[in-house]
Amino acid sequence: MNTDATVDTSAGTAGEMIEICSVDALTVERGAAALLPDGTQIGVFLLEDGSVHAIQQLDPYSGTQILSRGLVGSHLVPGEGEEPGTIVPTIASPMYKQAWNLSTGEVLDAGGGQPQPIAVYDAEIRDGKLHVATSPRPAAGS
Repeated sequence: MNTDATVDTSAGTAGEMIEICSVDALTVERGAAALLPDGTQIGVFLLEDGSVHAIQQLDPYSGTQILSRGLVGSHLVPGEGEEPGTIVPTIASPMYKQAWNLSTGEVLDAGGGQPQPIAVYDAEIRDGKLHVATSPRPAAGS
């Protein structure tokens, strides 16, 4: 895995998208750590379907900056009533294996503990470069 992600720290107003690295620097289904201009550590992921995701690096259960080293996977979220379920991309902590929805930060498996969602950042590919928002999306339900 190539973890040579760099960031242009001259940018960084709230909600602004900044360049993190070339998409070629990312390995599919593996995370890489990056640093935002305000010092926040994030984990970035390129999935097999070509989508990119960015989340907080801090594992809220272990207190370590490690989520970019987590296990990428998928989870079937059951539908309501007659609605079919939806398969969502996930990240599982490499420490205690709690799992989150990579798209929303919602806890899918708290490992028996209290649910602790994670922050999710908008991410997109532009001209072969990964760009990430400098501030997280509002938490689900807020």
